[in-house]
Amino acid sequence: MSGYEKPSRGWGYCAPSPVLLLSVLTAAPLGLLGEETRQVSLKVISNWPDFSQNLLHIQAVGTNSTLHYVWSSLGPPAVLLVATNTPNSTLSVNWSLLLSSDPDGALMVLPKKSIQFSSALVFTRLFEFDSTNMSDAASRPPGKSYPPYSLANFSWNNITDSLDPATLSATFRGHPVDDPTGAFANGSLTFRVQAFSTSGRPAQPPRLLHSADTCQLEVALAGVSPRGNRSLFGLEVATLGPGPGCPSMQELHSIDDEYAPAVFQLDQLLWSSLPSGFMQWRPVAFSQKQGSRESAMPCQSSPLYPTLAYLLPQSPIVRAFFKTQNNFCAFNLTFGASTGPGYWDQHYLSWSMLLGVGTPPMDALSPLILGIVAVALGAPALMLLAGGLFLLLGHKRYSEYQSIN
Repeated sequence: MSGYEKPSRGWGYCAPSPVLLLSVLTAAPLGLLGEETRQVSLKVISNWPDFSQNLLHIQAVGTNSTLHYVWSSLGPPAVLLVATNTPNSTLSVNWSLLLSSDPDGALMVLPKKSIQFSSALVFTRLFEFDSTNMSDAASRPPGKSYPPYSLANFSWNNITDSLDPATLSATFRGHPVDDPTGAFANGSLTFRVQAFSTSGRPAQPPRLLHSADTCQLEVALAGVSPRGNRSLFGLEVATLGPGPGCPSMQELHSIDDEYAPAVFQLDQLLWSSLPSGFMQWRPVAFSQKQGSRESAMPCQSSPLYPTLAYLLPQSPIVRAFFKTQNNFCAFNLTFGASTGPGYWDQHYLSWSMLLGVGTPPMDALSPLILGIVAVALGAPALMLLAGGLFLLLGHKRYSEYQSIN
């Protein structure tokens, strides 16, 4: 199936609009109380003795809560997000059951009564389009569609080799098991996962503001031979949440683009339960490893649409935790436009997003913008004040003049 049958919401880039800095406290459901810092640990849970089958468990412990992120490359890449109201919750994995045809109950967070929120994201397909002769940049799909790559049919590396406790990160690197065209002979698709013990910003654009309640994912496509002269790539994302409906999609706008030049928009996905989970990203991708304004390209997202589980590549960890629950929703991301920059520049593409629980991080006006606003508003005020004083003093001198006659 292709989610591109739905109408588009427009390109990720947007011109600066009037100030619309909405408070997330009124735009999103309240969640778990935010933690300033958390004790974060990364652990690879392997299926001994087959170390090619493993899970990445990120555990972020606060004073009164624990966040569990379980990343997996069994089937399509997927992540479970579970929030509990105790600092003592644990993850339980039954490998023999997880790898069986019926994995229900193979993955649990205990005690079950401590679970306050749970959801999952599954990255199901990689799309490719040839936009060579496209004159309408907003057309959907954006050019000739090639057969998509099912990420369930990828082979992934042993993440133990990429585990970096210093940066709290690990990388899944994969390529298709069956690659008849040799497109991935010198390339790969990577999912770099990074956790945070406190708030801050990464050094590279789009420099999303993160907190101790979030985890970042950077998706990168590098060195893969495109099937078209000017190929655009897309990613299908499916989500399974606690309620029967789909999460809500929001666009937030600001006049501040200091951290992501020329990008004045922030998109986020919000689950409607209390406490709430969220997915947050800027609608921009990059065609070079060192992201910059010159290599920035738009990231366009489709509306969410309900879908059935059997229409999607299945994730064993999602089935193991949620059992037969099947209220999936999906949406698609498309990176780039028919006019550059694009993947064809250096055969590289990267895009980042945040996943977390509670109140999403909210950008405030940066000191640079505040300084510019102060100067812009202060200069006219000083001129008006000086003009008023000049007129007042001039009038006084005139009124004190007396004729000698």
